[in-house]
Amino acid sequence: MKWQGKRQSSNVDDRRRQSGSGMGGGGFNPLLIGPLLKILFSKTGLIIIGILVVFSVATGTNPLALIGGMMGGGGQGFTTESNYQPTTEEDRLAEFCSTVLADTEDVWNQELDNYRNPTLVLFTNSVSSACGNASSATGPFYCPADEKLYLDISFFEDMERKLNAPGDFAQAYVIAHEVGHHIQKIMGITDQIHSLRGNVSEKEYNQYSVRLELQADFLAGVWAHFSQESSGWLEKGDLEEALNAANAIGDDRLQKQAGGRVVPDSFTHGTSAQRMKWFKKGFDTGDISQGDTFSASDL
Repeated sequence: MKWQGKRQSSNVDDRRRQSGSGMGGGGFNPLLIGPLLKILFSKTGLIIIGILVVFSVATGTNPLALIGGMMGGGGQGFTTESNYQPTTEEDRLAEFCSTVLADTEDVWNQELDNYRNPTLVLFTNSVSSACGNASSATGPFYCPADEKLYLDISFFEDMERKLNAPGDFAQAYVIAHEVGHHIQKIMGITDQIHSLRGNVSEKEYNQYSVRLELQADFLAGVWAHFSQESSGWLEKGDLEEALNAANAIGDDRLQKQAGGRVVPDSFTHGTSAQRMKWFKKGFDTGDISQGDTFSASDL
C-alpha cells in the first residue's frame, strides 16, 4: 500500500502509554453523592482517604480519580501512566492506522449522507470502554455505546505470527471491518440485532451474529473499492493480503487451529469462505445495496 504522506485522522485517541483501571460501569451516578460524602467525612471515611493517599503515592495514581471511581464515575474508568515506550515500528503502525482511518472517513462521508466519524482508540494490554473493560486478547473491537474502535496494534504482529496473515492491506482490512460495524450502528442494524438477545435461542442469535459480521466484511470491501478508485494506493498482492486475512479469521479455521472439532452452530463470525466471499463482493461491486446479508439465502 502506498499510504505514506497521506492525510492522517484527527479522530485517534492514543492511550498506548496508559493502563486501564479495571473499573467499568454505567457512568456518574448523582444519587450516590450524598451517602458517599457522609462516609468520606466520617471517622471511617478519613481512614479510607488515608489508605487511598498511601496507595496513590505507592502507585502514582491520582487520589481524586480513585474517589471519582468510588462515586460511580467508572464509565471510562481512570487510567495511570505506564512504563510503555513505543518502538519506531509501533509508532509507524500508529501512523498507518491513523492514515487508514482518515481514508475511511473520506470514503464514507462521500457515500453516506448521515455518516459521522468514529474515534479510533489505540491501547496497550488493556482498555476501558463504554462496553466494559477488555484486554489485548479480546482483539480489535467496536463499541456501539461510545462509537469507538479499539485496537492494540500488537494484534498485527499476532496476525503475522499466529495467523499467517501479514501485510499492510490485511491490517487495513481489520480497521475497515470495525468501521463497518460503526456504519451498522448508524443505520440502526446493530441495535436491531442486539435486541434479539434473550428473545431467540443461542443458536439462532449466533446466526444473526454471523450475518452481522459478514456485512461488516462486505462494507470493508466497499470501502476498499472506493478507496482504490480515489487514491489508487493498492499495489500488487494487496487484495490477496486482505482475502488471506479474512480466510485466517474464519470460525471454522480458528476452531480447527485450536485443535477442536468444527461446530457450525457455535459460529459467530462466519466461515473463512464466507468472509472472503462477502469482502470480495463489496470490493468488486462497490454497491452498498448488495450487502444485505440478513436477506441472503446463501451466505
